[in-house]
Amino acid sequence: MTADVLERLDAKQSRIAAARPLPPATAASLREALRVEHTYASNAIEGNTLTLQETRAVLEGVTVAGKPLRDHLEAVDLAEAFDHVAELGRGSEPVTEAAIRSIHALVLRRSQPDEAGRYRRVQVLISGSRHVPPEPTAVPALMADLVRWLGSPDVPSHPVAMVAVFHARLVTIHPFADGNGRTARLASDLLLPRHGYPRARWRPEDRPRYHAALEAAHDGRTPEPITALTAEAVERTCDLYLAAIGPGSAG
Repeated sequence: MTADVLERLDAKQSRIAAARPLPPATAASLREALRVEHTYASNAIEGNTLTLQETRAVLEGVTVAGKPLRDHLEAVDLAEAFDHVAELGRGSEPVTEAAIRSIHALVLRRSQPDEAGRYRRVQVLISGSRHVPPEPTAVPALMADLVRWLGSPDVPSHPVAMVAVFHARLVTIHPFADGNGRTARLASDLLLPRHGYPRARWRPEDRPRYHAALEAAHDGRTPEPITALTAEAVERTCDLYLAAIGPGSAG
């Protein structure tokens, strides 16, 4: 099943690559649509109550009546982090701990400034998970090992499979007191374009399956579910690109 999804994804990505460069107006509209959608979906996976339309309004400077201030702050923070990842993605240098921490610093910039960009200093638990993250004293060494792994021959051969395992390993370490999922999804988006793939389109309705896939992947046990889910999320972005390129492209 996972191999089928990756094969289908690669065929669509090849068609997108053949159509590049996209017209500037098309590229700009795709970026904005993905920015709003990612902000909504990634926050919603973590319990933020803003709808897609409310998220768009907040990013346009509108206050949504009846919604918590924290939900507003999380939306603005995540959109800025999304833009930061787009800037980082234009480079070719290896992904570093500093880059991951810079993403997290923006994810929590307004909503939890005391924790933004800092590795956790306390033990934490993951709600609904049997996995117990490592002690805080182990986090720096584990993160250093994670970024070294990205440049090693031990990574999966397919780039999307590699990104999925990286995503899962980052969540397993749980290096931050909060914002780990949002940071992991954005860090994955930093890696994908460097290997020729668009950013992923996560969906709030996949939250149970997403959490189950991460649970299965903890400590490297079963990476196939998170790989398939990541490939499907990237394929949805491919479909969006193909629809923008022209009729008949998204089949």
